[in-house]
Amino acid sequence: MRDESSHPQPPEDVLEIGAPEQFAALAHPLRQRLLFALGHRPATARQLAARLGAGKGNVAHHLKVLRDAGLVHITETRQVRGGTEQYHQRTARRMVVAEPQAAGTAAMLAAFAQELDLSPTETHLTLRHLRLSPDRARELGETLARLVDEAEDDAEEQPLHGVLVALYQQGPPTDTTPSGWSG
Repeated sequence: MRDESSHPQPPEDVLEIGAPEQFAALAHPLRQRLLFALGHRPATARQLAARLGAGKGNVAHHLKVLRDAGLVHITETRQVRGGTEQYHQRTARRMVVAEPQAAGTAAMLAAFAQELDLSPTETHLTLRHLRLSPDRARELGETLARLVDEAEDDAEEQPLHGVLVALYQQGPPTDTTPSGWSG
């Protein structure tokens, strides 16, 4: 039997996302949810399917896409009842998208929305706009990243919480006023 108390850490601390196959892999909400689910411990396709309420075959397909993109890897295999059980894990504790692409961002936000909907407790979600100099924006981004990176896990039996942090500069306003209209 597998020792559930010892979970190997991902081999990398940070993986920078930049390859086209990585962006393609990130462009599906179920693959995003699989990455979320594999954030703390390896799991089999069967375990992930049960946790996420998805079909085992569907999960296995999406795990293969994530493996091919280098986002997850197999940490252990075991023979069980005439078959082979594979434990998957993320290749890095944290994944950073250097130049986000619309499809991957949309999938990540869709997966995040699904996670919020499934939360058994009240969630905290805030959108705020601030006027910041480039230096203050950089400082805030570094502070947010440090807060998340330095947060320590409690004991294994405690509930798992998700954290999504985004700091972005708003794009310039677009003129959406119908021509000839003044207000």
